[in-house]
Amino acid sequence: MSIVMTGGGTGGHLAIIRAVKEQLAVHPNAQRVKDSHGESCQNSSLLTPHSSLIYIGSQHGQDRQWFEGDRDFAATYFLETRGVVNQGTLGKIMSIGMLAKATVQTIRLLRKHHARVVFSVGGYSAAATAFAAKLLRIPLVIHEQNAALGSLNKMLKPYADVFLSSYETDSPVTAYPVQQIFFETARIRNRVNTVIFLGGSQGAQAINRLALSLAPELQKRGIAILHQAGERNLETVRQAYGELGIEAEIFGFTTELPAWMARADLAIARAGASTLWELAANGLPTLFVPYPYAAGDHQYHNARFLADQGAAWVRREDALEPEEVLRLLAASELPSMSRKLMALSDPKGAQQIAALLEQYVPVV
Repeated sequence: MSIVMTGGGTGGHLAIIRAVKEQLAVHPNAQRVKDSHGESCQNSSLLTPHSSLIYIGSQHGQDRQWFEGDRDFAATYFLETRGVVNQGTLGKIMSIGMLAKATVQTIRLLRKHHARVVFSVGGYSAAATAFAAKLLRIPLVIHEQNAALGSLNKMLKPYADVFLSSYETDSPVTAYPVQQIFFETARIRNRVNTVIFLGGSQGAQAINRLALSLAPELQKRGIAILHQAGERNLETVRQAYGELGIEAEIFGFTTELPAWMARADLAIARAGASTLWELAANGLPTLFVPYPYAAGDHQYHNARFLADQGAAWVRREDALEPEEVLRLLAASELPSMSRKLMALSDPKGAQQIAALLEQYVPVV
C-alpha cells in the first residue's frame, strides 16, 4: 500500500512535495527496506509500518533534479509529459497525446503499488496521475499553492476528495507546508548587513538588472550580496560583477536555499508561493517583484496577500526604482515585518498534511 505524490515542473510545486514527504518519512517506527544481503536498497524509502511513498513526475522540468535517487521514496517515476498551455495547435495535440499515454502508464503504476491516496500539487507533472486516480476511484488530495488557482487544480477541484489552500478559510489545512529548517533558522532582522536577490533557479532578468544596478552602492555601504542569478545566467552575471569590481556570491539551482536565506537581512524576490512562504517562515523581510507573465497573475496576488497585512513590499517590474529599494535598507519597519511574517507562518503545515494523507492508509 502506498501514498503517491505527484506534481512539479517547477521548484514551487516540488518544495511542497519535499516538505510533506519528509514528515511522512520520519515516522518514529519507520524502517528501511533491506536487500537479500542485509544492505539498504539503493531505491528504498523509509517506510511507515503501513505505507510507502511513491513519486510520479515528468522527465521535463526540475523533477529529476529534486527527487531522482531520493531514498525517502520507495520508487520514483519520470514520465514523458509536458504542459499544454502556451503551446501552438500542433504542440497542444502532441502534449495531449503524451498526457493520454502517461495516464495509461500511471494507471498501471497506481495498481502496481496499491495506491491508497494520491497527493497532487498541480503543474503539468501532476495531470496524468491525477486523472488516473479519478479513473481508478483512488482518493485525490490537491494542494493549491497560489492565491489564484492553477489551471489543472481549477479543473480538478470539484473532483478532489480534499482541496487544500492557504488562501481559503474553509481549507482543512491552511498552514503552508514549509520545510522545518526555514523555521529553525528564523530570526528577527533589525538592520541590513546582507541582501539576497532571488530570481529562482531559472533566474529573473529584471532582478538581475536591479542587483547589478544596486551593487556599487551596496558595496559602498558595506552590505554583502547573495545572488541567485539562474543557471542560464550564471557566467554572464558573474562576469558583470567582475567588470564592476564587486564581490558577490552568485548561484543558480541550489538545494541549500535555507542556508542562503538565513544569512540575509533583506530579500528581493519573485513571488512564487513556496519561495514566498519560505521567506515568511524565516522572518526575512522581502520586496517582491512578481513575474508579470505568470498564469492568472498569481505571483502578484501571492505577494499582495502578505503586503496587505504589512508583512512585505510588492512592486511591479515596470515600477522598480533602485532609489526606492535603497531606502528599504534603512526601513524602520524591518523588525516588525520580521515578526509579522513569522506570526503568519505555522510550522505544522507539512505535518498536518502528512497526517491527513496517512488517514487514507489503514494500519495493518
